[in-house]
Amino acid sequence: MNAIFDGISSLLDISVLLYMLVGLLLGFLVGAFPGITATMAVALAAGFTMTLEPVQGLAVLLTIYVAANFGDRVPSILVNTPGTPASIATTLDGYPMAKQGRAGLALTISAIVSAIGILASLVLFAVAAVPVATFARNFFKSPELFALVVFGIAIMIGISSKSMLKGILAGLFGLMLGTVGTYSATADQRYTFGILELFEGFNFIAVIIGLFGIAELFDQLLTYHRAKTRPISSLGRWWPTRAELRQTRRALAVSGGVGLGVGLIPAAGGDIAGLIGWERARKVSKQPEQFGKGSIEGITASDTASSATLGGSLTTTMALGIPGDSVMAVMIGSMIIWGITPGPSLFADRPGLVVSITGIMLIATLLSLGLSLVRMRGMVKLLDVPQPYLWSGILVFCIIGTFATSNSLSTVVTMLVFGVIGLLLKRMSVPAGPVVLGLLLGPLAEENLARTLAILPTRPFFEVVSPIAIILLVLAVLSIAVPAVRNARRPRDKRGSFAESILDDDTVADIEAKHTAIDALPDPVTGVVRTPDELDVAPTRPVNPKENQK
Repeated sequence: MNAIFDGISSLLDISVLLYMLVGLLLGFLVGAFPGITATMAVALAAGFTMTLEPVQGLAVLLTIYVAANFGDRVPSILVNTPGTPASIATTLDGYPMAKQGRAGLALTISAIVSAIGILASLVLFAVAAVPVATFARNFFKSPELFALVVFGIAIMIGISSKSMLKGILAGLFGLMLGTVGTYSATADQRYTFGILELFEGFNFIAVIIGLFGIAELFDQLLTYHRAKTRPISSLGRWWPTRAELRQTRRALAVSGGVGLGVGLIPAAGGDIAGLIGWERARKVSKQPEQFGKGSIEGITASDTASSATLGGSLTTTMALGIPGDSVMAVMIGSMIIWGITPGPSLFADRPGLVVSITGIMLIATLLSLGLSLVRMRGMVKLLDVPQPYLWSGILVFCIIGTFATSNSLSTVVTMLVFGVIGLLLKRMSVPAGPVVLGLLLGPLAEENLARTLAILPTRPFFEVVSPIAIILLVLAVLSIAVPAVRNARRPRDKRGSFAESILDDDTVADIEAKHTAIDALPDPVTGVVRTPDELDVAPTRPVNPKENQK
């Protein structure tokens, strides 16, 4: 009870609420502007929160994480462009609803089911986190922790790249970066080349901002073209009828279960859950033919599933110390800087902080839902802001935020260098996720491997290496081998990562055909039918979930 009281009392500070309001505003803006991901925003904000108390800093970062999950539905529905990868599946039925003059209804249903998905995931966190952490604390020693880290990196490699070789190289590159600096076991300097700034290794926040922020900024600068498609401004009615709410129940239950399960898998994010949830709901629906045409069940399924991953990701991160997604990887880096180590010991050493984290997520969800239900005509106008203005502001904040982490220009140089590296990785279709996990978890894996190797000569093998460690290592191998074998058996032009092959080719073709017909509908406001040249996408390829993943 003391932990609950301490956790709740820390949230009663007025400064925490003010920081949450800042995070709420930033999260919605981040979600509303396509191309600015939640990972990028949280990494950028992390540079400004290093001087805050842990609860205050977490209030900003976690609220951005939650609010971006609401804001990214706006461009998905109104412009047919995902605000963040988590809202890819929202475009499948959200945009058709907007073209039919039901954009307000789509936005409202999306907000309600997103809130339900997050709240359900917080229940999962409250129920599962302590048992998982207790189990890990009792049974996870050095061999098991090493195997767990390998499993987490392998999962990220297995789901994030068409080419398994590229995914493995990305993971190895991240592990190599993690070896730079002082080796804690012997205090030896490794790969520093006498450069003082490298004695403590690469600045994690600078690397994250470079790989996810600056790289995306450079990529947009090089590929920018003025958009011709205007956001749909005719929002129509906002509130669903009772019949429409009843229509969402089956999809809500099925996709909610999918999201909760996917969220517990390290590195599997809302983009994957949204597509799987949409597909599962379509299979159990009484009207599957309506999916892709503006189905209320479809938008319910996609947004519930993608939102329900948040609590599972939080559980994996806080209970095991393995980031559930790229945002949680940034969160772990920030917590380590604050002197907090996520993992099994967190629940024993800082139980009050765990309660505070749960409270922040709960309040942030309710605040985001309230803001989403306000008629967001202002958000529609934000979509008209020219992107070059955004780029200049983002670049300035990236530089200031990175400099704030160490008050050193070398950190800014590190950020820019990794921005260029991130751009090269993007152009070569090499995923950045395994690089980040390798950098973050590499030292942990190395430390536990060294301990295991030191113990092995003195004790029997199976007394040191438990069945848990062996099972995790086997799963790590399978998570790479299975996608590789699956891709090898498919034609070269149809190969893809797990994230890109969730929907089969027939389903994608069906969605494209439906959206072609929908794009031919008159504009809800002017009644004008736009020609193919006035659309951002070719009429035969209005939506391709596989390509939007990239």
